[in-house]
Amino acid sequence: MAKTNFENLEVYRLSERLADGIWDVVAGWDSFAKTTVGKQIVRAADSIGANIAEGVGRGSHADNKRFVRTARGSLNETQHFLRRSYRRKLLTTAQVETLKPVVDELAPRLNAYLRSIGRFPEQTE
Repeated sequence: MAKTNFENLEVYRLSERLADGIWDVVAGWDSFAKTTVGKQIVRAADSIGANIAEGVGRGSHADNKRFVRTARGSLNETQHFLRRSYRRKLLTTAQVETLKPVVDELAPRLNAYLRSIGRFPEQTE
């Protein structure tokens, strides 16, 4: 399967890394934690990349920007649930040390990507 334009974006690949890392962590939680915080954090993290992908597929720069802003909101939601998870002792310090650098890199990358939309000609395959 050929890669689409969004799959070539570093910001998208970073969002996948975060979502997959969160999935791996949540998979080890007990049933109560999974069905409360777990499902919400996985959905929020998955939504970051999904919104990047959907924005790329839209026909205008304005639509793309709107979806990237939604992705930023999903990142904030993910951060909220990471904080809740840590306070509730669902995340270990080692897990936080693995996920935090990805979160810290993703926020400015999303902002930079948002600023770049419309500055460069569209690339086609």
